[in-house]
Amino acid sequence: MFVKTSILASLLLTSVQAGGIPANVRKFYDSVVAQGSCKKSLQSGFYDMVNSNDNSFTYCGDHLDDYGIIYLQGGNGKLANMDIDCDGRIDRNDDGRCGNDHSTQSTTAMKRYVAAYKNSVADLNPFVHDYVVFGNTGEKPGWITFDPREYGMEPLSLMAVIYGIWGDTNGDDGVNSRIGEASVSIATLCFGKGVDGEVGYDKEDVLYIGFTGSDAVPGASANWKAANENAFQSSIKSLGDKLIRRIGKA
Repeated sequence: MFVKTSILASLLLTSVQAGGIPANVRKFYDSVVAQGSCKKSLQSGFYDMVNSNDNSFTYCGDHLDDYGIIYLQGGNGKLANMDIDCDGRIDRNDDGRCGNDHSTQSTTAMKRYVAAYKNSVADLNPFVHDYVVFGNTGEKPGWITFDPREYGMEPLSLMAVIYGIWGDTNGDDGVNSRIGEASVSIATLCFGKGVDGEVGYDKEDVLYIGFTGSDAVPGASANWKAANENAFQSSIKSLGDKLIRRIGKA
């Protein structure tokens, strides 16, 4: 769920139309920004831009035990930006916006999990499946990595940006170990079709929340064969609505 106060109504789609941002989510967002930095870092030292000296970004575990969530946070009140990911099997809905992305890979890190549902979907499609790039892999010397599975997240589990799934990881094919990336479908739902493989959203005010536990995985109930990003998101919305009630729960 993307929670930027000035444009909340345009981003949470049916949830907003039905009555606005849940008070618990709004309060949580404000508290994370006000706190300024993570107190219980699970792994730190990440960047959110290529040409940046700021590696204050961290996978935060401040509320891992009480809310069952992991989220991204930088220093001095920063959250994260949104780079555009075009990885996966683009077998439909391709409108050309990934054509200028020179880092595109033909598969995602979750390919084998998607294919295991045996529903004729071989991998995630970045134009259809609303997914977040979460976790960092790599073998370069000194490259910082993070595996959310070590803290209870499961592959293809639901994440809150709007609603999406954990669908890919950041590799070591760039110049630094970065965070803050989502499929072109999520970026389109948030910011319209002005975003593409090279043009994302640079303000560091996007809150990415990952939910731990097997109950956060939509599994075969998600519409993996959805016609578009809206249909896919609709299929995971009820689970998302349930999971965000964890946030702020005493």
